[in-house]
Amino acid sequence: MASQDWFNKDFYKALGVSKDASQDDIKKAYRRLARDLHPDRNPDDASAEQRFKDVGEAYAVLSSEDDRRQYDQIRAMGGGARFQAGGPGGAGNFEDMLGGMFGGGGGNVRFQTGGGGFEDILGGLFGGGGFNRGPQKGGDIAAATEVSFRDAASGATVTLGMDGGRISTRLPVGVKDGQRIRVPGKGRPGSNGGPAGDLMLTIHVQPHPVFTTDGLNLRMRLPVRFDEAALGAQVEVPTLGGERVKVKVPSGTQSGTTLRVKGKGLTSKKGTGDLLVTVEVAVPHKLSRDAKKALEALSETLGGDDPRADLYRDASR
Repeated sequence: MASQDWFNKDFYKALGVSKDASQDDIKKAYRRLARDLHPDRNPDDASAEQRFKDVGEAYAVLSSEDDRRQYDQIRAMGGGARFQAGGPGGAGNFEDMLGGMFGGGGGNVRFQTGGGGFEDILGGLFGGGGFNRGPQKGGDIAAATEVSFRDAASGATVTLGMDGGRISTRLPVGVKDGQRIRVPGKGRPGSNGGPAGDLMLTIHVQPHPVFTTDGLNLRMRLPVRFDEAALGAQVEVPTLGGERVKVKVPSGTQSGTTLRVKGKGLTSKKGTGDLLVTVEVAVPHKLSRDAKKALEALSETLGGDDPRADLYRDASR
């Protein structure tokens, strides 16, 4: 998905990170800038809107290991932000190279960033069809956007500002954080009657305090008291839709056990997922005098029961 525009854009500078920044540092920088520059926070601020777009494009490229590697290679080959002309006695620039190949002076062949771009020029030079080519598809555009967990879970429609216009697209239900989706025909215009390129949109999903997605399933952790886990109980569990459903915790349930609530996951054309509830036995931070006495009595009753017996046996194998 390499673009000739990468020669002239410093994505690291746009995000305010170094070239050796980790993926985690890149994500943190993007989150901070996207939050500060979001159009909802900066209404009628054209400068902030443009910075928001630039930050999104930078994150879309640098968050992908493959695209980042291509970008670094292209920038290194270009010698920085653009091809630099050599001074007297120095190395010639890209235009000099092309001019020399065609027997002209350094300024007779110009490198154009529009149209077919760098790849098409080289293709023409080395048997790729020459400069008089037929219809060519336009280049892809990389962008990124941040959505709420609920919008990602439901497959909401998002609208982006692109080059003075607006593009709307519907997200896949349950789209994951960092997932890249292709929006056909929303990239750069084609040449010689060719079709437009595509928009490669990277989705950043805001985390939810309770739920995570696993395909069409939703996952959550459910705290239960020791007595509820030991004796069994019916407890209420929240759902993403807002209602609560009752779940049976069987007696003797261990911490880490996953219970399934059918049909309370995400719904798409492929079907409906479930809500997967992982039990966590909650230990109270403070005990009343009576509760402490009761637990001490229980401890005496259970004194002969060693829950680590299997652990010790298995460790000696």
